[in-house]
Amino acid sequence: MRLLLDTHVLLWAVTDDPMLPAEAAKLILAPGNQVYYSIISLWETELKRIAHPKQLTVTAERLKAFCDMSGFTLSGLSEEAVFHLSALKRKKGAGMHKDPFDRMLVSHAIVKDLTILTHDKRIAEYRAVKVKLV
Repeated sequence: MRLLLDTHVLLWAVTDDPMLPAEAAKLILAPGNQVYYSIISLWETELKRIAHPKQLTVTAERLKAFCDMSGFTLSGLSEEAVFHLSALKRKKGAGMHKDPFDRMLVSHAIVKDLTILTHDKRIAEYRAVKVKLV
């Protein structure tokens, strides 16, 4: 499976946080799975760290270093993923999803044919995206 780690799962994984669900760790460590992280997650991490330095101490630069040491592959943002944002559709009955980082990750995953590994049920409310909820 080609997994794109949602930002919170990525942070939990590289910092060995006990918040990382056992099922997520198993999928990340499974030999047949390819694990990706997005440039979007680096951007989100740095913006949130700047806004809340006491709550989030990991810089985007350190996060990238942790990802490299963990063997995760950086998946760059493409123009196609940006253009696909306007085509994102939510499942019937799903409310508005305001998080721009999540919307970009969903669009990125659809365009790159990746499965998002997340703990966020709102991401699973998009049509056409493959999601593994943990």
